[in-house]
Amino acid sequence: MLQSVAEGGVPSGGGAGTRVGSFSAPFVAAGPSGVAVRDRLKGLTEQDERVLRLVGAHLGSLCARDLKARCADGVEHGPDGWAARKRNLTAGSSARWAGSITKATNDQWALARRGHLAHLRSLEAGMRTLEHRLSLPIGAKGGEGAPGGYRTRREWFAKSRRLALMRERLVAARADWDAGVVRVVRGGRRLLTSRHHLDKAGLTEAEWRQRWQASRWFLQADGESGKRYGNETIRVTPAGEVSIRLPGPLAHLANAPHSRYVLTARVAFQHRGAEWADRVEGNRAVAYRIHLDIGRGRWYLTASWRRAAVSGIPLETARARGIVGVDTNADHFAAWRLDRHGNPVGRPRRFDYDLSGPAPHRDAQVRHAITRLLHWAASCGVAAIGIEDLDFTAERTREKYGRRARFRQLVSGMPTGKLKARLAAMAAEVGLAIVAVDPAYTTKWGAQYWREPMGTPHRKVSRHDAASIAVGRRALGHPVRRRTAPPRHHQSDDAGYRTVQADRGDRRRERSRHPVTEPAHDACPRTRAMRKRETSASSTVRDARSPGRRARSPLPDTV
Repeated sequence: MLQSVAEGGVPSGGGAGTRVGSFSAPFVAAGPSGVAVRDRLKGLTEQDERVLRLVGAHLGSLCARDLKARCADGVEHGPDGWAARKRNLTAGSSARWAGSITKATNDQWALARRGHLAHLRSLEAGMRTLEHRLSLPIGAKGGEGAPGGYRTRREWFAKSRRLALMRERLVAARADWDAGVVRVVRGGRRLLTSRHHLDKAGLTEAEWRQRWQASRWFLQADGESGKRYGNETIRVTPAGEVSIRLPGPLAHLANAPHSRYVLTARVAFQHRGAEWADRVEGNRAVAYRIHLDIGRGRWYLTASWRRAAVSGIPLETARARGIVGVDTNADHFAAWRLDRHGNPVGRPRRFDYDLSGPAPHRDAQVRHAITRLLHWAASCGVAAIGIEDLDFTAERTREKYGRRARFRQLVSGMPTGKLKARLAAMAAEVGLAIVAVDPAYTTKWGAQYWREPMGTPHRKVSRHDAASIAVGRRALGHPVRRRTAPPRHHQSDDAGYRTVQADRGDRRRERSRHPVTEPAHDACPRTRAMRKRETSASSTVRDARSPGRRARSPLPDTV
């Protein structure tokens, strides 16, 4: 995850509410701390699938019972309560299965607790915005970083009622927080809600029931270093043989010694297979998870393990060969290569993705776009990629942007968390570092200082392309502006700003010059004639010289 090292930054490209100069310093993001690979269990027999379903359903019921006990303990839960829960589960499974179940339950409760805290903060932020806008007169304009009053009395009244409703919700949410009450649904609340909208979900009742049951199964086990092949519960040999330690009530289904069941299928991890084999042969911890994809009717095995912490390269080393600035948008990455001096090189690049559709489709789209981006950046010869440290947590409330419903939907639809985690993990594999920068004003200043200079008659530069230059320059430690402003004393004459500019050939151009009575006139550009030594005479009244003095009337002539 890309986390900012300094406070005060703005989690948006517009930079609303941030003082100029209070940006967070760029930093090199840490690499991934874990690895997960997956392979399909091919060639399973009917008996194999039957055993997997029975084991998953049995352990799932134990997990649901343990989750109920954990939620009942609330914030009073401690080591003694954890040990008591584990003893109660051991009789119906085994000591290792009980340890995996209780750990998964604690993680699920902690995740719900963090979501509850985020909900509280969202309510408080929305109430602060409502209270501020309701305190202003109708139609009052907002200042820098602060919204104004509501436009009409009708809108003011509607928002006042919404504020009262949010206060009631906040009181109830705080009471649940103090009591340690969380709302958790094993299998997912979205799938549970779709039971009442089968037509919209495109499922029959039987199909929904299969998905619901499969999502509530439990077939995962944590690894343990020093044990055979790194996991005693779900064991995978270097040859790809998969065996499961059956719970006590299902021990009669074993086809191997020590209450184990060996599956007919064999696995061979194509991605990171050598790294997985090294861990298995060295008896280092590897966690496994078996799950069924109801839509495809396929069983999969996922292996995961922790990686040793790898220190990132220094920031100056990442900047040495230039950088690729990337602007993240709702449907594409805009990228531009910059040399170490901050100058754009080559042409801008665009990597599109589509975030509509189901979650697997969105995840695949982001993954493919990141892959194309990383391959292009590696071919440029740079050592790092500069990207905005996006975090739209505070902007998801509907009260911050008011009528801008489309923008709220756009911000909420961007998977910033998954994008940052996946980008950091995939960049580490190709040897590229990630330099995170403060996103404040990158879009605005990029369009202001770089969009027009980088555009040509044959190349149109969008504001997103210009924003990628701003991101890259900030990652390199350069200001976004193309040129630094001169000192204040040199921005104008001592007596004020200059009103008349001298000709380029005049050596005394720094002085003020009186306007010429008869300005130089040349008809060659208009007649498209060849340049001559003498001025060609014009044959039209429009281009004829005027002996008079040019003057501008201060007031329009209305006569």
